[in-house]
Formats: sequence, structure tokens, C-alpha cells
Amino acid sequence: MSGFEKDPIGRAVHDFIRHQHDENIIVKSSICDDDVIPVEYLFRTESELPELEKIALEQCSGKILDVGGGAGIHASILKNRNFDVHIIDTSKGAVDYHLQQNLASRCVNFYDLGNEKYDTLLFLMNGFGIASSLNNLPNFLQKCYDLLNEGGQILGDSTDIKYLYEDEDGSYWMDLNSAYYGNFDFQMCYKDTCGEPFDWLYVDFENLKSAAEKIGFAIEKLYEEENQFLVKLTK
Repeated sequence: MSGFEKDPIGRAVHDFIRHQHDENIIVKSSICDDDVIPVEYLFRTESELPELEKIALEQCSGKILDVGGGAGIHASILKNRNFDVHIIDTSKGAVDYHLQQNLASRCVNFYDLGNEKYDTLLFLMNGFGIASSLNNLPNFLQKCYDLLNEGGQILGDSTDIKYLYEDEDGSYWMDLNSAYYGNFDFQMCYKDTCGEPFDWLYVDFENLKSAAEKIGFAIEKLYEEENQFLVKLTK
């Protein structure tokens, strides 16, 4: 579709608001089976949010940057609570929609942000994945540290996906020491629009804690359900 080349999220958002979302977003990977995201999932109401996301929003304070804002649902809730909230996303179509909703939003890569400061950095929906790999996690956390005011915080979630490799007897069918099991590659597609492939990290709590403390963060686990957890990192 014209205007949404390599922007599946932007096209899905565009279709939703025009009631044309008759297909799902497909997340492809060379490591695991395809995942399916219904387009309407991007437009959940506050009451439809999972407990983890509700807790994260309750913890927000000060000037907030919502990284990878999707359809802007979290930022909209925070704006309605009178917070100074800003969004960045690499989907131009999504950012155009944010601006139509009078949300402060820019189409920019997180790692390209310059000399700006926030009190809260928000990374939801397995948001720490933006670190891309375990090896790059320290660089990601250092970038966060530099963007935060003194006493500022990161609120984000991840999933320990070790269970994917576990047999019924408790053993693991792959060598978890050969390469970090949480390093993934993905490509998102919607209808016939596919984005560029990208790397994504599912980091376990202990590795996240170790890397965060080396940068200088204090870390607190705020919530955990099954294998997914929410943390607060404080500068």
C-alpha cells in the first residue's frame, strides 16, 4: 500500500481507524514459530491492559518518554493523567497517528536521541527487547542512564524464555551456554507489507540485574507472572 512501504505497524494502525483490519500482524523468526498479533491488541483500553502494564503506568512520574509507543495507548492514558509524556517510534505511520491524537511524538530511533533528559523511560510489551542482544545490553543501559535526570527511572518488562527449551523431565534440549537463549531475530508483516528484519532480546532477570548494577542502576522487580516480569531501574 502506498505510503506504508516497510511499515507494517503504521499500515495496521491506519487500517484499524478505517475499520479495514481484516488480517493480523505476523511476527516471523528464524528461531521459533510465527507469532500472531491481532491489530486490535494495539488499541486496548485502560481496563483491558494486563496487570503488569497497569502497575508500570502507576509508577510513572515526571517527564516521560514512551519508547516504541505503538498506537499510543500508554501515552494517551498518561496524558489523560496530566503527565508530560513524549513518544518515539520508528513507524512513521504510527507517529502520524499519534500526532493526529495530539500526542507529542517523533519518528526516531532510540539510539539516535541526543542531549535530552527525562524522569521516566517507559519500555513496555517486552520493551527491553530494544537492547537487541545480551552483548548490547550494557550499551542500551548506558544510553538510558545518559537520558535520565538524576533520580530518574526506567520502567520495563521482559520474559525469561528459557522454558521454551525445557523438556518434560526438566532438562534442556539445547545447550544454553552455546549462545544466549534470549537473543532472537524477528520480522513483522501485515498483509503484504513487511518491515526490515531486526534483533530482539528476551533477557532474564539475573542477567538484567548484573548489567544494570554495573552501569550504576538500582533494580527492583515490581511484578512477575509466570515467566514475564516488570522492573524499575533507578539512577
